[in-house]
Amino acid sequence: MKSALALLLTAAPQSAEPQLIDIDKTVFVQLAVFLLALIVLGRYLWRPYLRVRTERVARVEGYREEAARLEADAEQRLARADVQLAEARRVGAGERAVARGEAHAREQTLLAEANAAAQKKLAEARTRLNAVVDAERKKLQADASQVATAAARKILGREVGA
Repeated sequence: MKSALALLLTAAPQSAEPQLIDIDKTVFVQLAVFLLALIVLGRYLWRPYLRVRTERVARVEGYREEAARLEADAEQRLARADVQLAEARRVGAGERAVARGEAHAREQTLLAEANAAAQKKLAEARTRLNAVVDAERKKLQADASQVATAAARKILGREVGA
């Protein structure tokens, strides 16, 4: 270390051409100004900057973790909603099948009752119709014998016995 200091304190060799860098006692002044600038800037510029940057990185990471947590929560809720929807569809399909079965049974009952009522009315109508037809047939037979006697009388021109 002493040799390095001695080397710095010795005069630089002189040359005929102009030197680009002249090393003399102003190096210490420049070093002192640099160190002072380093201390002042480090304390008033770099520390606040690093603190703000660290806080920002922590905040961003916190937001990312919050977003990941919210996304996982949303996926869980969506999965639960899908399960509930599937269950509701299954229950609805079962209830719909039961309702259809009941409606079909009721329809068959109503159709059977209506068919029985229609058959009963049809039978009653046939009975009445048969009675009317028989009565009309008897009347027509009576009228037919009278008409036949009258026609025979007219055709033969004389009285015909029955």
